[in-house]
Amino acid sequence: MSPKSIKKINPNELQLVWSDEHESVYPISYLRDLCPCAGCAGETVLFHQYVPPPPDKLTPGRYELKNIVPVGSYAIQIIWGDRHNTGIYTWEHLLNICPCEYHQRNFKP
Repeated sequence: MSPKSIKKINPNELQLVWSDEHESVYPISYLRDLCPCAGCAGETVLFHQYVPPPPDKLTPGRYELKNIVPVGSYAIQIIWGDRHNTGIYTWEHLLNICPCEYHQRNFKP
């Protein structure tokens, strides 16, 4: 499934309308705190795990959404006000973190 539209509906929320007409409304701070990049979420490579330090949530621009760039037909890249831009938010990731009651209840890993 992929979104039909992506738009910032107010200074603090991003709305995705999916191909099945489901609407996801993400608080901007929620998306930033759940950035999927290795620097934010960590990673495991060849049995070695990297756990990032806790983020500095007071960094100026951390929660300022500057731009959204499409990545192929499977994701978006969000450019943040603190110049962080390495997170690739796949459609699957965005559905998994959808804050709606249905997805929170049924699709958590």
